[in-house]
Amino acid sequence: MKLTLEGISDRKEWEQKGYKLPEYNIEKMRENTKSKPFWIHFGAGNLFRAFHARVVQNMLNVGAIDRGLVVAEGFDYEIIKKMYEPHDNLGLVATLKSDGSIDKDVVASVAEALPLDSADEKAYNRLKEIFANDSFQMATFTITEKGYSLVNAKGETMADVAADFEAGPDKPSSYMGKVASLLYNRYVNGAKPIAMVSTDNCSHNGDKLYAAIDEFAKAWSKNGVAEAGFADYVNSDKVSFTWSMIDKITPRPDANVEKMLLDDGVEGLDPVITSKNTYVAPFVNAEETEYLVIEDKFPNGREALEAGGLMFTDRETVDKVEKMKVCTCLNPLHTALAIYGCLLGYDKISEEMKDDDLRKMIEIIGYKEGLPVVVNPGILDPKKFIKTVLEVRLPNPFMPDTPQRIATDTSQKLAIRFGETIKAYMASDELEASDLKLIPLVFAGWLRYLMAVDDNGNAFEPSSDPMLAELTPYLKDIKWNDEQAEKKILPILAKSEIFGVNLAEAGLLCRVVKYFKELIAGVGAVRTTLHKYVSNN
Repeated sequence: MKLTLEGISDRKEWEQKGYKLPEYNIEKMRENTKSKPFWIHFGAGNLFRAFHARVVQNMLNVGAIDRGLVVAEGFDYEIIKKMYEPHDNLGLVATLKSDGSIDKDVVASVAEALPLDSADEKAYNRLKEIFANDSFQMATFTITEKGYSLVNAKGETMADVAADFEAGPDKPSSYMGKVASLLYNRYVNGAKPIAMVSTDNCSHNGDKLYAAIDEFAKAWSKNGVAEAGFADYVNSDKVSFTWSMIDKITPRPDANVEKMLLDDGVEGLDPVITSKNTYVAPFVNAEETEYLVIEDKFPNGREALEAGGLMFTDRETVDKVEKMKVCTCLNPLHTALAIYGCLLGYDKISEEMKDDDLRKMIEIIGYKEGLPVVVNPGILDPKKFIKTVLEVRLPNPFMPDTPQRIATDTSQKLAIRFGETIKAYMASDELEASDLKLIPLVFAGWLRYLMAVDDNGNAFEPSSDPMLAELTPYLKDIKWNDEQAEKKILPILAKSEIFGVNLAEAGLLCRVVKYFKELIAGVGAVRTTLHKYVSNN
């Protein structure tokens, strides 16, 4: 059982093992897509394969559409060469359900997989051809928030971006430069309409994409290396940069899932670690729950993607959905579990959900502290969303997600995931921020986490974070029951950019300090403190 077009031609063997195969003519689908492409996606990683590609697969299976999509990879070309091409662009998606069952889908909806490489003349010309096609409706992205940035950590324009500004759209080397050059090709071929749709998990994602493309258009116009009208085109109603909210957990391919597939007889599943340290495998493991809410602004029209489970609405509603998820219903709960999970020695989120103290902590943060200030977007119900998170998603024992992964970049997350809730309390005439009990416990727990010592007194390696080098020196000399602890942590607590608010003005500074002192009382103090405060709320 090989994951290739020839390998899946023996349908009976696959189907007997419980695999769902494509129910459409793959060759005909690829012919239709080549002549009339409608959707290209940038970012060939796990989220795309488990979500976007499956949406199209499901629609192809029921005859709702007759074309697939094209994927382009602009960060790590080896993903295309070492993972897509050897498997004829097929993917295997293992959907790990909370009831213990597993859906195994062979996904064939990717008609073409191309490197976004201006030095690869054949591939780049094909991408230009797609962007120039009248039928082309949308370009979507999962390239991470960093992918849209044109500056480095110091705020300086990156060297490849600066070079592209000067050289123009012919052979750019930066990611956004290449995307801008493809859009420029659509402009010079008739200024045709298109929707540019970021589906990255960041706030107002469409604005980040727009800002990058707009800067390129203006720089090229200013430097005389592109037609001046391109900047006007980017800012016209012919080009939309829609907002979206995406939510689906797709952890790194898991060894247990790989073994299950191998036991079924599937061959050639060896993962690949590329020269850019990308870990990819022919299969993806993902949770069953998924949401993609998109601003319905498609200048060249769109397919009826609602049939694939996508939700379309106005920009204001997308914003409400995004804030609901990021500030209340999922992300804050994840971060709280990540911090305390690392301190208490857990290596799976699902195992944490069996811990009464941890489960009660996030129930209080979600239902009691978050929900009173969340704005109901209408298209999704916040209370039901939290219920699904707590009862279906996080407890799923088959999802190999870890607190260590979620703890990455925590300093960049606290302001949004908790600060916005505190701001809403501060702005309320009926609620007092100083009444919050568990959100400040998360802040105190994060400071305790930065000590890089777990609740048993054993050192651990903190997850990567851009502020680790700056913050850890404040905590490196703190001892159990340290009388100088408050003095040592106050410089961190004064950084309102981390917490999203001035903690003193919010009436929470003293509480965070008090909690922290209790958390450093000695071995076992994290558990004792956590239990004390979740039991009292």
